[in-house]
Order: sequence, then C-alpha cells, then structure tokens
Amino acid sequence: MLLTDEQLMIRQVVRSLAEKEFKPRAAEIDHTEKFPHENVKLLAEQGLIGVDIPVEYGGGGADSLSHLIVIEEVARVCASTSVVLTTTGLAVGPLLAAGTEEQKQKFLTPIASGACLGAFAITEPSAGSDNSAMRTTAVRDGDSFVINGSKIFITNAGEAGLMSVIAKTNKEAGYKGISVFMVEQGTPGLTIGKKEDKLGMRGSETREVVLEDCRVPAENMIGEENKGFYVLMESFNHSRPGVGAQALGIAQGAFEAALQYAKERVQFGQPIVNFQAIQMMLADMAIQIEAARQLVYHSAVLLDRDGKKASSETIQAAAMGKVFASDTAMKVTVDAVQVFGGYGYVREYPVERMMRDAKITQIWEGTNQILRTIIAKELAGRQ
Repeated sequence: MLLTDEQLMIRQVVRSLAEKEFKPRAAEIDHTEKFPHENVKLLAEQGLIGVDIPVEYGGGGADSLSHLIVIEEVARVCASTSVVLTTTGLAVGPLLAAGTEEQKQKFLTPIASGACLGAFAITEPSAGSDNSAMRTTAVRDGDSFVINGSKIFITNAGEAGLMSVIAKTNKEAGYKGISVFMVEQGTPGLTIGKKEDKLGMRGSETREVVLEDCRVPAENMIGEENKGFYVLMESFNHSRPGVGAQALGIAQGAFEAALQYAKERVQFGQPIVNFQAIQMMLADMAIQIEAARQLVYHSAVLLDRDGKKASSETIQAAAMGKVFASDTAMKVTVDAVQVFGGYGYVREYPVERMMRDAKITQIWEGTNQILRTIIAKELAGRQ
C-alpha cells in the first residue's frame, strides 16, 4: 500500500523521535517496570497522543492510517510506550462513536493535548471475553449513577485522568443491559489497586480498579442506557487495528535486530546470514511482516471509508489484521531469538523483551480465538 507524502512525513518524524529518545530507554523501562513518563511527555509535545482526534477538539485530525503508523513506529523500539497510544485510543473510542458534542468538548480536548491519558475498564475477575457476565452495576439515583464493582487488568490505571467504565444498568438483560460511563480521576469511590507483575509490556501500568458507591453524573453516560454493548463493538472495530499496528511494530523491530545480528555474527568462518537455514528464516519473517502490514493498513483505510458505522467488510478486516499481525509478532520474535541463539535468551539484547511484549497482543482487545469467531460470523452473514 502506497503512503501519501503526509503519511511518509509522519513516519519519518516518529521514527526519528523513537530512535533518538525511546530506543535508548526501552531496556531500562522494561527492567525497572517504571511508567515511561518522559516518553509520554515527548509524545504529547509532538501532538502524537491525539493525532487522530478531530481538530475541533484539539487533535491532529489525522486519518486512521496515520494513527497506526505512529503506533507502529513507537512499538518498533519500545512496546511499553506504544501501549499509552493504543489504550488512550481505546478509551476515547466510545466518545468518538457515540459521544455528544458537549462530551467530546469536555473529555477529548484534554486527551488530545496530552494533559491526561485514558484507560478502559471492562475486564473483571469473572468476565473477560464474556462481557455479559460482568457484575459491575450502575444504578440511577437522581441526576447520577452509582457504580459498584471491580475491574482487573486495566491498562493505564493509575496514570489515566479519564476512564471509560463499563457497567450493567440492567442486571437481567445480559449484554443488552450494558452502559458506558466516563469516570474522571479523583471521583470519590474510585480506587486504583495493586500493580500487576507481568510477563511483558512491563513499563505499562496494569492495575485493579475498584468502584465503591462511585457517583458519576448521568451526563457522563456515553450513548443510550443499556445500549453500551453496541458502542463497545464499534469502539473495538476502530481500536483493534491499533493493536495490529502495535504487533506489527514489535515484529518489525525484532526482524531488524535479527537481520543485523545475522550479518555480524560469524560462525564457521563467515556471517551466519550466508547460511541457507538462516536465510529461510529471515525471508519468512519478512514475508509475514509485509503481509501483516497490508492487512492492518487496509483495515484503517476501510475504517475511514465507513466513518462511525463499520461495515461487515471492515469488521472482518479489523479482526483479521489484529489476529494475523499478533500471531506474526509472536512467531517473528520467537524466530528472532533463535537467530540470536544463546545471546537472544539474555537481556543484553532486545529480542527477548520483544518476544515477551508480543504475547499480549494475541490476548487483549479480544483474544485471537474470539476474533476468529467474529470473522466466521461475519463471513456467514451475521443475524
């Protein structure tokens, strides 16, 4: 897919920033598990956190593909930093899909400027892929909703100034009783719990969130009451390509490291890149990455074509891109470690970190198994 001059310029700007500022810090961020505040500040200064938010709300107004390019280039050197972009994008998804003009002005503007980050609180101890099983409730009380429940594995929690919280406003209606609320940091009853000790993305904040009689203004509900499931699905259609781009960036970074190492590593009197076994591995890696890139980029083009309401073709493309890119990231990073041999297994080199970071891309924003069922249903003609 050919990029426009503007998209190529964005890629050049972000790659330069990532190489100069993010790459040297990536290993330390992973080792210390510290949130990359310096990187986030730089992203905000460059207008990259809200690059795809409409200009009327302070964003860059860029198209979906430009947004994916930003994520890809950051993930190529530091996946933990790229999580800030993907998660904030997911958090504002409901606003872009179903928010009122007043809600967009209030909540999108500070995110677009980088004044605050976003989080998305949906997963619970008993409700992961099955959203209808969630137990968090929101009960109307005058001009407010009182929210009670707990969420787990919430990315950016503790750092986010704004959180999209998913709760049941009708406990008996399953997925047809779900609503979406914007909850601001510091709201009484909102508590941020323990930080998770994770396999990868170790510089990303992942925490428990507890809501105890958390009172939220009724005007903070996004979309109609009990229609939150449809807002969620539309949000995921727009956010899944971002995870695909994240996985793509991780795979690209690992491939480049493996290729460079193969040119430098000498065995049996010559660089190992001369050996056919290594050549076949590198060729397969390059093929898979390029195929993933075409799928992910194509989904972005379709999203911009469709606007707020994704077509069946776009739903499939978004899911396919995320599945294929994340599966590719896992395979490519494992193969990159293999090319490095014993050196790939130690933290002196980046590929072991990339391998650990890649795994979560197969899990979040819909596991790849769930997404395959979505693809199959769209192919069969969803009722």
